[in-house]
Amino acid sequence: MRILAFLIFLPAAFAQQSDLFRTISGLDTALFDAYNTCDLEKFGALLADDLEFYHDATGLSRGRQSTVDAIKNNICGKVRRDLVPGTLKVYPLNGYGAVESGIHLFCDPKLGKCPDGSGVARFTMLWENQGGVWKLTRVISYDHCNRCSLASAPDFRK
Repeated sequence: MRILAFLIFLPAAFAQQSDLFRTISGLDTALFDAYNTCDLEKFGALLADDLEFYHDATGLSRGRQSTVDAIKNNICGKVRRDLVPGTLKVYPLNGYGAVESGIHLFCDPKLGKCPDGSGVARFTMLWENQGGVWKLTRVISYDHCNRCSLASAPDFRK
Protein backbone atom coordinates (compact mmCIF):
# COMPACT_ATOMS: atom_id res chain seq x y z
CA MET A 1 0.00 0.00 0.00
CA ARG A 2 2.82 2.44 0.85
CA ILE A 3 4.52 1.74 -2.48
CA LEU A 4 1.27 2.40 -4.34
CA ALA A 5 0.78 5.72 -2.52
CA PHE A 6 4.38 6.67 -3.32
CA LEU A 7 3.94 5.81 -7.01
CA ILE A 8 0.73 7.83 -7.21
CA PHE A 9 2.35 10.85 -5.51
CA LEU A 10 5.62 10.66 -7.46
CA PRO A 11 4.32 11.95 -10.85
CA ALA A 12 2.59 14.89 -9.17
CA ALA A 13 5.80 15.79 -7.33
CA PHE A 14 7.80 15.67 -10.57
CA ALA A 15 5.21 17.82 -12.36
CA GLN A 16 5.33 20.44 -9.61
CA GLN A 17 9.14 20.36 -9.64
CA SER A 18 9.16 20.76 -13.42
CA ASP A 19 6.77 23.72 -13.23
CA LEU A 20 8.89 25.30 -10.51
CA PHE A 21 12.07 24.66 -12.49
CA ARG A 22 10.56 26.31 -15.59
CA THR A 23 9.40 29.29 -13.53
CA ILE A 24 12.74 29.88 -11.82
CA SER A 25 14.71 29.20 -15.00
CA GLY A 26 12.56 31.80 -16.74
CA LEU A 27 13.16 34.29 -13.93
CA ASP A 28 16.91 33.64 -14.12
CA THR A 29 16.80 34.29 -17.87
CA ALA A 30 14.79 37.51 -17.43
CA LEU A 31 17.07 38.75 -14.64
CA PHE A 32 20.28 38.17 -16.54
CA ASP A 33 18.95 39.33 -19.90
CA ALA A 34 18.25 42.63 -18.11
CA TYR A 35 21.71 42.46 -16.47
CA ASN A 36 23.44 41.81 -19.80
CA THR A 37 21.55 44.56 -21.66
CA CYS A 38 21.69 47.05 -18.78
CA ASP A 39 17.90 47.28 -18.59
CA LEU A 40 18.04 48.55 -15.02
CA GLU A 41 14.29 49.08 -14.74
CA LYS A 42 13.54 45.46 -15.65
CA PHE A 43 16.45 44.22 -13.51
CA GLY A 44 15.31 46.20 -10.46
CA ALA A 45 11.69 45.08 -10.87
CA LEU A 46 12.75 41.49 -10.15
CA LEU A 47 14.47 42.42 -6.88
CA ALA A 48 12.87 42.67 -3.44
CA ASP A 49 13.20 46.03 -1.69
CA ASP A 50 15.13 44.33 1.14
CA LEU A 51 17.42 42.31 -1.13
CA GLU A 52 20.64 41.06 0.46
CA PHE A 53 23.50 40.35 -1.94
CA TYR A 54 26.52 38.51 -0.55
CA HIS A 55 29.64 38.48 -2.76
CA ASP A 56 32.87 36.75 -1.80
CA ALA A 57 35.00 39.67 -3.03
CA THR A 58 32.87 42.72 -2.20
CA GLY A 59 30.93 41.58 0.87
CA LEU A 60 27.32 42.36 1.72
CA SER A 61 25.12 44.81 -0.16
CA ARG A 62 21.64 45.58 1.17
CA GLY A 63 18.64 46.85 -0.71
CA ARG A 64 17.39 46.85 -4.27
CA GLN A 65 18.77 50.27 -5.16
CA SER A 66 22.32 49.55 -4.00
CA THR A 67 22.38 46.45 -6.24
CA VAL A 68 20.92 48.34 -9.20
CA ASP A 69 23.51 51.10 -8.67
CA ALA A 70 26.33 48.53 -8.50
CA ILE A 71 25.19 47.00 -11.80
CA LYS A 72 24.99 50.46 -13.39
CA ASN A 73 28.43 51.51 -12.16
CA ASN A 74 30.39 48.25 -12.45
CA ILE A 75 28.67 45.93 -14.93
CA CYS A 76 26.90 47.83 -17.72
CA GLY A 77 28.94 47.58 -20.91
CA LYS A 78 31.80 45.84 -19.09
CA VAL A 79 30.61 42.33 -18.18
CA ARG A 80 28.32 39.69 -19.61
CA ARG A 81 26.88 36.74 -17.64
CA ASP A 82 26.14 33.30 -19.11
CA LEU A 83 24.73 30.37 -17.19
CA VAL A 84 26.80 27.20 -17.59
CA PRO A 85 24.39 24.73 -19.25
CA GLY A 86 23.31 21.85 -17.05
CA THR A 87 24.28 23.50 -13.75
CA LEU A 88 20.98 25.16 -12.81
CA LYS A 89 19.28 23.50 -9.84
CA VAL A 90 15.95 24.52 -8.31
CA TYR A 91 14.51 23.41 -4.99
CA PRO A 92 11.15 24.36 -3.44
CA LEU A 93 10.97 26.26 -0.15
CA ASN A 94 7.57 25.42 1.28
CA GLY A 95 5.54 28.52 2.10
CA TYR A 96 8.20 30.85 0.68
CA GLY A 97 9.33 30.16 -2.86
CA ALA A 98 12.46 28.51 -4.20
CA VAL A 99 16.22 28.13 -3.98
CA GLU A 100 18.18 28.41 -7.21
CA SER A 101 21.82 27.45 -7.59
CA GLY A 102 24.27 27.00 -10.41
CA ILE A 103 27.49 28.09 -12.04
CA HIS A 104 27.89 31.08 -14.29
CA LEU A 105 30.54 32.65 -16.50
CA PHE A 106 31.46 36.32 -16.80
CA CYS A 107 33.16 37.77 -19.87
CA ASP A 108 33.46 40.66 -22.31
CA PRO A 109 29.94 41.71 -23.39
CA LYS A 110 31.08 42.02 -27.03
CA LEU A 111 31.34 38.23 -27.19
CA GLY A 112 28.25 36.36 -28.34
CA LYS A 113 28.73 33.80 -25.60
CA CYS A 114 31.27 33.53 -22.81
CA PRO A 115 34.08 31.21 -23.87
CA ASP A 116 35.83 28.66 -21.70
CA GLY A 117 38.50 30.56 -19.78
CA SER A 118 36.07 33.29 -18.67
CA GLY A 119 35.49 34.24 -15.07
CA VAL A 120 33.60 31.47 -13.27
CA ALA A 121 31.54 31.59 -10.08
CA ARG A 122 28.92 29.68 -8.15
CA PHE A 123 25.67 31.28 -7.05
CA THR A 124 22.74 30.55 -4.77
CA MET A 125 19.61 32.69 -4.92
CA LEU A 126 16.36 32.75 -2.94
CA TRP A 127 13.17 33.67 -4.77
CA GLU A 128 10.05 34.61 -2.79
CA ASN A 129 6.60 34.04 -4.26
CA GLN A 130 3.93 36.38 -2.91
CA GLY A 131 0.60 35.71 -4.59
CA GLY A 132 2.22 34.69 -7.88
CA VAL A 133 4.69 37.59 -7.91
CA TRP A 134 8.28 36.38 -7.68
CA LYS A 135 11.04 38.57 -6.23
CA LEU A 136 14.70 37.82 -5.67
CA THR A 137 15.39 38.27 -1.94
CA ARG A 138 18.87 36.83 -1.32
CA VAL A 139 21.91 36.25 -3.53
CA ILE A 140 25.16 34.54 -2.61
CA SER A 141 27.85 34.78 -5.31
CA TYR A 142 31.03 32.92 -4.41
CA ASP A 143 34.00 30.79 -5.46
CA HIS A 144 34.99 33.28 -8.18
CA CYS A 145 37.88 32.31 -10.42
CA ASN A 146 39.15 34.58 -13.21
CA ARG A 147 40.22 33.04 -16.52
CA CYS A 148 39.28 29.54 -15.40
CA SER A 149 38.72 26.64 -17.69
CA LEU A 150 35.78 24.50 -16.68
CA ALA A 151 37.63 21.47 -18.05
CA SER A 152 40.70 22.15 -15.91
CA ALA A 153 38.70 23.11 -12.82
CA PRO A 154 36.83 19.90 -12.02
CA ASP A 155 35.57 21.27 -8.73
CA PHE A 156 33.27 23.54 -10.78
CA ARG A 157 31.67 20.44 -12.31
CA LYS A 158 30.44 19.15 -8.94
